[in-house]
Amino acid sequence: MVDFNRKFDVLVIGGGNAALCAAISARRLGASVLVLEGAPKFYRGGNTRHTRNMRCAHDAATDILTGPYTEEEFWEDLQRVTGGQTDEELARIMIHESKDILNWIVEQGVRWQPSLGGTLSLGRTNSFFLGGGRAMLNALYRTAEELGVEILYDAEVRDLTIADGMFLSAELKHNGKHLTASASTLVAAAGGFEANIEWLKEYWGEAADNFLIRGTPYNRGSILKMLLDKGVQEVGDPTQCHAVAIDARAPKFDGGIITRHDSVVFGIVVNKHAQRFYDEGEDIWPKRYAIWGRLVAAQPDQIAYIIFDSTVVTSFMPTLFPPIAGASVAASSPNRPASSPSVGATTAGNTEGMNNSADLESMMQ
Repeated sequence: MVDFNRKFDVLVIGGGNAALCAAISARRLGASVLVLEGAPKFYRGGNTRHTRNMRCAHDAATDILTGPYTEEEFWEDLQRVTGGQTDEELARIMIHESKDILNWIVEQGVRWQPSLGGTLSLGRTNSFFLGGGRAMLNALYRTAEELGVEILYDAEVRDLTIADGMFLSAELKHNGKHLTASASTLVAAAGGFEANIEWLKEYWGEAADNFLIRGTPYNRGSILKMLLDKGVQEVGDPTQCHAVAIDARAPKFDGGIITRHDSVVFGIVVNKHAQRFYDEGEDIWPKRYAIWGRLVAAQPDQIAYIIFDSTVVTSFMPTLFPPIAGASVAASSPNRPASSPSVGATTAGNTEGMNNSADLESMMQ
């Protein structure tokens, strides 16, 4: 039972990877820490539940990584993916500090699995969690609890009291009761607003109604909105995000990584008018997959179709949903006219097809 009559050293709002790492770090330094997670315990962790791996700089091969991934190469990759639209000072700090994470997070109980191959070819750059994101979350929560971090689920923060730039307290609702949590320091780690369709529409227009949100439905940006309303400085571009191509048959929310398409580089991608709109092989897949959600979002009705030959069907990790298969493009594309030249002239042999839809996984402000 949390004692709300006391003042905590640190209040953490949010319950994902960033929140737990902050809580554990503060507690290990001797601070009293309260974590407020808005979701129920089963759905704790936000989009961390759906993650699989972590990208960190390292200077040599390890037990779980096949070779070095230097700070400079990390920076160059980030420059390429963002088109140079990134904060260099902040990015270089993040890249440098990432080198300590591989060992630090193991000390918090998280375990790695051997490097993976496959479509993404991330065995050299990315470390994969044994058991995935939920296993990582369980390990972090276990460590936090053992250290004495107090955690409250279904804790909906309704308001923040900030005076002269100083955080004082948070008003919350829990089990029908209105409570006040006071603390000397606030860590806001409650995610973005990708599950708030109305807010997305302010930047994306009516197209946002067709977006499928691969992650948690609890990331509605309420804490972010409160902070902005309280005068906290806004930085960055609200339309920038990690947006991947996911199966159009996926649920509106929480479909997870099993709905993501990794087949783009093995075929062609066309919109509803059977027109290609981007170079599918522009770069190796690990450095380009996160742009395809935005590309699909710009197409009519925010939908596209991946068309590939049956000879490559085992070359990538499939989604939860099976491909639509047929002996010809027309047979595997029931919604496409049989005489569509921009499709028929590009593929040959037995074909497979998959629907694609725009996904905003973690919209950042």
